[in-house]
Amino acid sequence: MHFHDCFVRGCDGSVLLNSTKNNTAEKEAIPNLTLAGFDVIDDIKAEVEKKCPGVVSCADILALAARDSVSFQFKRSTWKVLTGRRDGTVSLASEALANIPSPFLNFTALQQNFANKGLSVRDLVVLSGAHTIGVGHCNAFSVRLYNFSGKGDQDPSLNSTYAASLKNQCKNLTDNTTFVPMDPITPLSFDTRYFTVLRQRRGLFESDAALLTNPNSASITREMLNSRRFFKSFRTSIKRMGAISVLTGKSGEIRKVCSKIN
Repeated sequence: MHFHDCFVRGCDGSVLLNSTKNNTAEKEAIPNLTLAGFDVIDDIKAEVEKKCPGVVSCADILALAARDSVSFQFKRSTWKVLTGRRDGTVSLASEALANIPSPFLNFTALQQNFANKGLSVRDLVVLSGAHTIGVGHCNAFSVRLYNFSGKGDQDPSLNSTYAASLKNQCKNLTDNTTFVPMDPITPLSFDTRYFTVLRQRRGLFESDAALLTNPNSASITREMLNSRRFFKSFRTSIKRMGAISVLTGKSGEIRKVCSKIN
């Protein structure tokens, strides 16, 4: 969710805002329909407001929650989060659709998308490693199984055994309810297995497979097989992402409730 927030208007908590009768908010955009945990953020904010009213922004809570969701596995803080972000007051579904990278993007489009946010190819590869946790819905990748070039064919870059396994779970192009792990080996563990399966041509999305189509990014995926290098690089890249177009000073506000502006 932190990623989806930062790539639209910067890390300003805009992904948390609800739609109104006059506006369709980011959380209603197609790339965000599978996001979960809004209630958790709301609960955290409510508790924080009891002790420190008007001090901690929803944007900061998102950044801290992202860190803590990874840290929980290791029972220690995994990176330092700079705070001081303020909350935005605008949330548009159209901007989410335009800015959040699609799972169908090729390498050139991915590189440009990240460059637009001031992030490098290394950041792109390293942050993609977060796909070691979570799931993907069939309709986000089933074209690779059933109609890759528009001729009823399978993506030739996809491991055939893995493709057969996916077909057993995703029966057709239009299935939008079934989901599968993005990391088929350790889907509940934050580790380097995403890069292991990616290099075995078992990346779930076209955007995953795209990382192997460029010599530079492919080299970085190989480097990230080393756990120590991955964790060190991830700390750096997620802090860079967490600084995208932040609101400070008198810009924005500190929301009292994360789902609506004051």
